[in-house]
Amino acid sequence: MTHTPHEIAEEFPDYKDTIHALKMSDQYFANLVDEYHDLNRQVHRMETEVEPVTTLTEEEARKRRVALKDEIANYLRNHAGSGGGQSG
Repeated sequence: MTHTPHEIAEEFPDYKDTIHALKMSDQYFANLVDEYHDLNRQVHRMETEVEPVTTLTEEEARKRRVALKDEIANYLRNHAGSGGGQSG
């Protein structure tokens, strides 16, 4: 199987500790990450035509993935002090 791009750990490498801590302690965040992970895999299958879909379906999935990524990014920025995160 090929490498799936856009995984959360790759998208936010400076927040590795925060991601782990929040996934363990915050169910809302854990659900966001799980939803992103599932959707990211779906988009990858669409892009590689393992799961062919219409262009509109693929675009909508990509938009949803971006929205989830933005929400995760905001959540990480707001909670960086409570479990690691960026230094500096």
